[in-house]
Amino acid sequence: MRNRSLEDWLHPLVGRYVQSPQWVKSVAGAAYSLLPRSARFGKTYPRFLEAFEWKDFEQIHSKRLQLLANTLIHCVKTVPVFSNTGLSIEQIENDPIYALGAFPLTSKSDIKRQPASYLSTAINSNQRLPMATGGSTAEPMQFFLERGVSRSKEWAAFDVMNQHLGHVGTEIVLALRGRTVPGAVEGKQLWMYEPIKRHLILSSDHLEMRFMPQYIRAIEQHCPTRIHAFASALFPLARWFQLHPAPHITRAIRGIVLTSESVFDFQMDLFREVFDCPVIRHYGHSERVAMAHTLPNDDKYHFLPLYGWVELVDDDGQTINEPGKIGEIVGTGFDNCAMPFVRYRTGDLAVLADCEQPFALGAPIVSRIEGRKQEFVVCHDHRLVTITTLGAAHFEDFARFEQIQFEQHRPGNLILRVQTQETELSKTQRDKIQRAVSEKTQGGCEVEIEIVPRIERTVAGKLRLLIQHLPLDSYFGASLER
Repeated sequence: MRNRSLEDWLHPLVGRYVQSPQWVKSVAGAAYSLLPRSARFGKTYPRFLEAFEWKDFEQIHSKRLQLLANTLIHCVKTVPVFSNTGLSIEQIENDPIYALGAFPLTSKSDIKRQPASYLSTAINSNQRLPMATGGSTAEPMQFFLERGVSRSKEWAAFDVMNQHLGHVGTEIVLALRGRTVPGAVEGKQLWMYEPIKRHLILSSDHLEMRFMPQYIRAIEQHCPTRIHAFASALFPLARWFQLHPAPHITRAIRGIVLTSESVFDFQMDLFREVFDCPVIRHYGHSERVAMAHTLPNDDKYHFLPLYGWVELVDDDGQTINEPGKIGEIVGTGFDNCAMPFVRYRTGDLAVLADCEQPFALGAPIVSRIEGRKQEFVVCHDHRLVTITTLGAAHFEDFARFEQIQFEQHRPGNLILRVQTQETELSKTQRDKIQRAVSEKTQGGCEVEIEIVPRIERTVAGKLRLLIQHLPLDSYFGASLER
């Protein structure tokens, strides 16, 4: 029997816990929160925490090679789909980086076609933790983590990331990450307090200005000092504070972590203006093959070198080592023996940083993570432009709206939906936005503007910045706007 953890045993009960009355969460959750991390996540948690805190290059480099070799050997021995690579154990041990190149690039579609062939035959079914990718992706997928290992590793990585913001475990966090609040309907309570993570959770389904006073009362009651949020969910609240200053709240916030969505420049500017604190962006995903984050004084993304092996590949699958080049993030996750992900195509795109050491500690540093291919628009001449570029098209106008969303059906033609308190935009405003979009795409796109009362979110509470109907793989070989 391999590692076990209390957290994994209780994971199937999370839904019931969240749906329970507040007094149940307050009693049961508060009691559970008193247990130390090592008791909740098992003996692997302290080991991961220590490793993620390492700073010595030689120590990290040696450990990375060992983890990569162990992963590939495990796959060749026990995972059916990887059994025919033609590699010997000795070859992998002698040069795991070279051996990695013998493994094929793997997509989500590949795994969905034959999921059983990606499972290790050495791991019992009761040691597998069933998971699913988020509903915001175009291609959801069921997969498996390893009980007692994968989730403790994730928590250790998050705890180390939070240390960069000076976060300690006893602080209350304002959470705006799409979590459903049971019973949250107009006229009733729109928030809940979750004591295990110490999260004050605001309903992402009620982010209109008319509901902000209730949110403000909840914040005043619980006094959070940190924020974890989707950028699109935090933006309306930050707008409220900009229009209705509350320094007793905003000055108490000592750090913000943005996750799961691309972030527009005008959003970052507003967060820094209103809260005047460090803001970092986090990158990760359910499959746990790669994790990265920015730093309080550095907007580049740094991948955790002992979390997984990360490559950037071009449209032909060739590795990118030249700064300034854009490529797809491909990850080989460490420490999941149940269903190892090797050279897994995340569908996310990044630009290798143009800095002195773009591979510090062995893992790439990227200047931008552009999001998925679905977050690019297609110009008249079939160039691709990232949606975050369009989000910066005219800060003065976009920053005054509650939310924006683009949609595309034809190359060079965009629909821009605007959620705003204004009933109409003036011709001058429309002309300014249309000119700005044209300039940002170098004349490649025209935009039609629609005023809407509300922009719907996904089931996971995220705001889709772009609804893309075009098959981007047909255009991806064109030069990318950077």
